[in-house]
Amino acid sequence: MEGLEDVKRLRDLVYRLYARRVEGRLDHAQVPKHIGVILDGNRRWARADGRTLEQGHQAGADKIHELLGWCAETDVEVVTLWMLSTDNLDRPADQLTPLLGIIENTVRSLAADGRWRVHHVGTLDLLPARTQSVLKEAEQDTLGVDGILVNVAVGYGGRQEIADAVRSLVLEAAENGTSFEELAEMVDVEHISKHLYTRGQPDPDLVIRTSGEQRLSGFMLWQSAHSEYYFCEVFWPAFRKVDFLRALRDYAARHRRYGY
Repeated sequence: MEGLEDVKRLRDLVYRLYARRVEGRLDHAQVPKHIGVILDGNRRWARADGRTLEQGHQAGADKIHELLGWCAETDVEVVTLWMLSTDNLDRPADQLTPLLGIIENTVRSLAADGRWRVHHVGTLDLLPARTQSVLKEAEQDTLGVDGILVNVAVGYGGRQEIADAVRSLVLEAAENGTSFEELAEMVDVEHISKHLYTRGQPDPDLVIRTSGEQRLSGFMLWQSAHSEYYFCEVFWPAFRKVDFLRALRDYAARHRRYGY
């Protein structure tokens, strides 16, 4: 047992030294201002580690606080966390109910931290009344916080967001007495962008997905048109600072052409 502890201490030391080396070489001028994160792999991590699904989700929730601390250290300004998709809402009640409870507690703790400005992105009407209340209160309580803007994507789907944006645009036009012909003329990228959940925010420069899956699954479909993607093999609860720094280093090494 003592030998195993020695190996663990040595491994932790090597990890810290390596993370420090990667961080020391990071150019803060090249750090993405907005990072979107698909928090994937909680359940698979739990199964692989002999934990319950609820423990897996809780471990993933705990990791969020670490991530935001790393973001603060590296001058990231906006973080979007995909915590619950619209598809996730179809899970059995015995899985969904504890997951919603963990999300609610996490959102409360983010608001209580005092360093983050919390903003909900998603369709509130699809969520239980208690979850809606928690999200609204967190956003209201942190309006004046001058820190990282944390978008909590709960009940979020990229296609749903675009549909909601177009619906909002049409309703606004109707309220203003705009004719169908005038509406058809005014519908463009700029007008739709003004009705997205993230209106007024910069689009994500970098999207990170953990767990080895290499797809967006509908995450920020509109906003990520020019984003860089980083797919990480580790499950979200096992995501380390060095994994985060590697993502930033990889991003800084790319040449963003925006179609040119």
